[in-house]
Amino acid sequence: MTDRTAALSAARPIGAAEIGPRRVAADRQSAGLARAAARRTVYSVLGVAVLIGLWWLGGLAIYLDPATRSFASLAPVPTFRALLVMLGNGEIARAAAASLERVVGGLACAIVLGLPLGIAVGRSAAFREATYLPFQFLRMISPLSWMPIAVLAFPTWNQAIVFLIAAASIWPVTFATANGLSKVDPAWFKVARNLGARSWHMLFQIILPAIAQDVFTGIRLALGVAWIVLVPAEFLGVTSGLGYAINDARDTLDYSHLGALVVVIGVIGFSLDAVCLWLIRRYGWAREK
Repeated sequence: MTDRTAALSAARPIGAAEIGPRRVAADRQSAGLARAAARRTVYSVLGVAVLIGLWWLGGLAIYLDPATRSFASLAPVPTFRALLVMLGNGEIARAAAASLERVVGGLACAIVLGLPLGIAVGRSAAFREATYLPFQFLRMISPLSWMPIAVLAFPTWNQAIVFLIAAASIWPVTFATANGLSKVDPAWFKVARNLGARSWHMLFQIILPAIAQDVFTGIRLALGVAWIVLVPAEFLGVTSGLGYAINDARDTLDYSHLGALVVVIGVIGFSLDAVCLWLIRRYGWAREK
């Protein structure tokens, strides 16, 4: 009985000794992650503060110069006051809704066309060589240069804007898809064919899961291009959207409203990019620890 008690007593410290270091390591890891998150937050807040400070100094310089004093309402304080008013009366919501509808439409067209084109470029050497020069030539043409043709080709201004956004967005999706497919191991396709996989299975079981990260990266780049093209595209004959609102604020010399719209464009663009970045991390092979 004494020997058994002694054996049990000797075994307990060993279990505690095994659990203790693991718990300490886990606590240290949690503390390290918390410190890293706090450090990123501090740096982000500091960066935003520096940006607003530079903005305030620029507004002060504009106000102190009699030749530019009429533009002083572009400073941070008048801009944020106008932003609160525009959020309250729904002007921001209406303009953003119209712009997002056009961006989503143009980006959807780019994905529907660019994804199969990218797969064809990545899978077929003959198609890749035949389309290299035409695609590179079309890619280097500014999307806004298609504006007169879009106005002639489409019956409404809204459709013309969607076309311009699609023309700007299709190339990042196409080339990112092709690049992702070029990194897939050809042995995967051989194994799938030996197992009796058909083209449909190849597409949904091998190709799309393998290139998901690259596709979302291409969509992220395409979204950035589309969001930049949107504002000048909405200078066309439409009477809604963020680009139209900026043009209207410029014509009426309402610079505080113009500054508020610029802030809104930046916030929405940042939010859309964050969603794309989350999708890239979610479907990427190499996830952050």
